[in-house]
Amino acid sequence: MTADPQRWLWAVGAVVLWLALIAVTVWRERRAATLARARSDAMASGGSGQGRPILVAFASQTGFAEELAWMTARALGDGGVGARVLSFADLDIETLKTADRALLIVSTTGEGDPPDTAARFVRKTMTVGAELGSLRFGLLALGDRSYDQFCGFGHAVDGWLRRAGAEPLFDMVEVDNGEAGAIRHWQHQLNQITGSVTAPDWTPPAYDPWRLVERTLVNPGSPGGEAWHLAFEAVGEAPHWSAGDIAEIGLPERDGATPGSREYSIASLPSDGRVEFLIRLMRHPDGTPGLASGWLTQGLALGDEIGMRLRPNRSFHGPDDATPMILIGNGTGIAGLRAHLKARTATGGAWLLFGERTQAHDAFFDAELQAWLASGVLKRLNRSFSRDPGDGRYVQDLVAATADELRAWVARGAAIYVCGSLEGMSQGVHAALESALGADVVLTMLEGGRYRRDVY
Repeated sequence: MTADPQRWLWAVGAVVLWLALIAVTVWRERRAATLARARSDAMASGGSGQGRPILVAFASQTGFAEELAWMTARALGDGGVGARVLSFADLDIETLKTADRALLIVSTTGEGDPPDTAARFVRKTMTVGAELGSLRFGLLALGDRSYDQFCGFGHAVDGWLRRAGAEPLFDMVEVDNGEAGAIRHWQHQLNQITGSVTAPDWTPPAYDPWRLVERTLVNPGSPGGEAWHLAFEAVGEAPHWSAGDIAEIGLPERDGATPGSREYSIASLPSDGRVEFLIRLMRHPDGTPGLASGWLTQGLALGDEIGMRLRPNRSFHGPDDATPMILIGNGTGIAGLRAHLKARTATGGAWLLFGERTQAHDAFFDAELQAWLASGVLKRLNRSFSRDPGDGRYVQDLVAATADELRAWVARGAAIYVCGSLEGMSQGVHAALESALGADVVLTMLEGGRYRRDVY
């Protein structure tokens, strides 16, 4: 039977139309995928029409500036603007030159000093001429008004950027001890950048409940004032932390005082099953106890609960276990050093140089130190007691007296960690280290992360 030619034409036409439909469908799908990739790439590079990601750089000593940097990056991302987060330790001229916009979160330590992680940036970048006329920047300066040079390093960075031709996006925002209103103002400036009108105010992370399970006076009769060993257990699941991290304790409103937070070096590890501290009871000139230390050492009863959060302090985290550690501190600064000793094994080991007032009263954690000596975790222990007859030395004097051995340890790759008082001790130790090792060596160690400090 012969096929009808007209039917063949209809069949061929149907096939052609079907193939054309498939071609159009495939083209549309590919075009949609291409547009989707383009939108995705635009978001990754700073949002539609926003250009390159905004550089968010932080100079942090205790971890707070880093925390705010990541919160800033998340706020930008929520508003459709890309962000790149860097530490000042990794910041250089070329990075600033290639950035359209930069948001800098900068801490000041002591009287206008930069954080340790910014030492290289100060020496290699801020001391040379730069042309940053294409950069627009915003700066959040963290400081403490009890110091004469409030936000001193923040002001130094701001001035250097302006002299280099960078244009401020807005006036520098100064923050006194984490004051919430100033941080909200910074968030308002971020909303101006992203165009967001619905972003909620930042709030401090929620405190977890912890219960006081132990409190012991460790130096009765000491001429340096009472020091108390406190231990808290988590009510519920305990968060993870590392040696070097910081606990922020929320203070309740009482006696007309405004509630706030206090920070303490953690003296224990998660394997201990509890957070431990060594806290000195501070007293005002009239003899009344300090707000935070008085409440923690006298006001709380065993079994009472407090609000606490554990904050990473990466600038004081320890090196790998094979790296020897030289631990230097005084007073209750031994708390942060104790956590590092707990995390050590005999592989790299540690050397502790510690200063206090009297050996009879202030040889904190002596039984543990002797056990670490016996196990090989602690390779060497040097202590000074400034009020003891025949001693009278401070910890910086121990540094000077052991200069030869210090040089040998550093030559073997040792890292130096200092914890304790900012005024007096840390300055004296720094000067003694420069004398023993050479200023250039100390600076190189500081810039490379082999010399770290948690001082207050």
